[in-house]
Amino acid sequence: MADFFKLTRVPTLKTPEAFRNHVAKLGIDLPCDDTILLAGESPLTTPLNRVKFNGITPGNRIAIHPMEGWDGTTTGGVTEEMQRRWQRFGESGAKLILGGEAMAVRPDGRANPNQLIISNRNQAGIAGLVETLRQAHAERYGTTDDLVVGFQLTHSGRFCRPNDKSKFEPRVAYRHPILDAKFKVTDDSQVWTDDEIEELISCYIRASRLAADLGVDFVDIKHCHGYLLHEFLSAHTRPGRYGGSFENRTRILREIIDGIRADGNGIDIIVRLSAFDFVPFRPDPENSQPGKLGPGIPEDFSHCLPYRYGFGVNPDNPVDHDLTEATQFVALCAELGVKLVNLSAGSPYYNPHIQRPAAYPPSDGYQPAYDPLVDVERQIQAVRRIREAAPAGIAIAGCAYSYLQDYLPHVTQYLVREGWVDVVGLGRMVLSYPNMLPDAMANGALASRKICRTFSDCTTGPRNGLISGCFPLDDYYKSRPEFDQLKQIKKTI
Repeated sequence: MADFFKLTRVPTLKTPEAFRNHVAKLGIDLPCDDTILLAGESPLTTPLNRVKFNGITPGNRIAIHPMEGWDGTTTGGVTEEMQRRWQRFGESGAKLILGGEAMAVRPDGRANPNQLIISNRNQAGIAGLVETLRQAHAERYGTTDDLVVGFQLTHSGRFCRPNDKSKFEPRVAYRHPILDAKFKVTDDSQVWTDDEIEELISCYIRASRLAADLGVDFVDIKHCHGYLLHEFLSAHTRPGRYGGSFENRTRILREIIDGIRADGNGIDIIVRLSAFDFVPFRPDPENSQPGKLGPGIPEDFSHCLPYRYGFGVNPDNPVDHDLTEATQFVALCAELGVKLVNLSAGSPYYNPHIQRPAAYPPSDGYQPAYDPLVDVERQIQAVRRIREAAPAGIAIAGCAYSYLQDYLPHVTQYLVREGWVDVVGLGRMVLSYPNMLPDAMANGALASRKICRTFSDCTTGPRNGLISGCFPLDDYYKSRPEFDQLKQIKKTI
């Protein structure tokens, strides 16, 4: 068995200069300022004047990404855990809540049996989430006049588990030569027909009407991480109206937006997009042992070249990206009146190191094969290139910042100041430290004990039927019975 590479932990890099020296040794372009600028000076506190949502200019450049907690009711309703999460979103200081929760547009589209469903039945509970968030923000920051809140609308497609946490019930855009076996796609009846897609589109239109009735500022039509609408972007091999050409593969988005407008609904729209994908990865069996996953390696793709099963991927070398269509897609979004594209990459289900660079893998993942900062830089540079090409009337948000850890404020203030990105999006790291950036800009430093160290417990828990939360750092989750259950699960990985 080969030795794993020795990872240099970010907390051991005690100064910005040490961080930059390490980055230079990695041979990547990842800028880092010397100091954290205070609120009055930081570009992170400047209003997002590039666009308005529901007539509102967001008061800063900080956003909270949508996320699932695996902690709703079995009818897709709201729980105490959700209320607490949304309260903390409000307390975070972010002026853009980019979806809050990934809300299924129909029951069979859930990634787990406890995912929130946007429906008439759950309308009152979801309204309570929004009120909780806005009230918490007003109490902490004095006003909500510059706060923008939206809902993310989704169907989980290949990753559906609506009835049993351990049972996939996938519905897919096309048959995939590698992923089908992993996610229990066994016959063509699981592929959406064109007629079924028309009904799906009507679900997004109805959900958008509900969102407007609930008074939020926008909806996010989710196109990321291998979920259904993102999978349609890679449906090169699908025949008919929704596959093949770029025009056909983007038809669903156009028809959803056209349907929302035909419904008389003027709600604003954003899109979360995985700008590029890679082939699925797996732990290297040659370097795995009981209790120790091997580093990630690509699944064998030699039998499916040119690779026509991803979006933004080089078909001749599917461990490399090609941003041509992602750039086209952002331009199309601008034509359709989309206000913001929130960029991500890859999928947490089959290449998590691309999507969420981390030092520690989730239970169904693999060890990093090299420094995760390489994957952070890949996304930052992709966002930079797409932002440079984007039309003037659309804003670009980025992600993959968690692994920067202590140097997240130093890097992100540079990115916004230099125009590499318009909005800095924060995801699961806010579970442990929701007000990370306002705290940094108030004090010129971070509270080190609160910083997410990418232990991946927030993913390992749900992968094993538990709720999601920051078990290592958040006392609320440390006191729950799932804390001990998770410890036992991790002993068997």
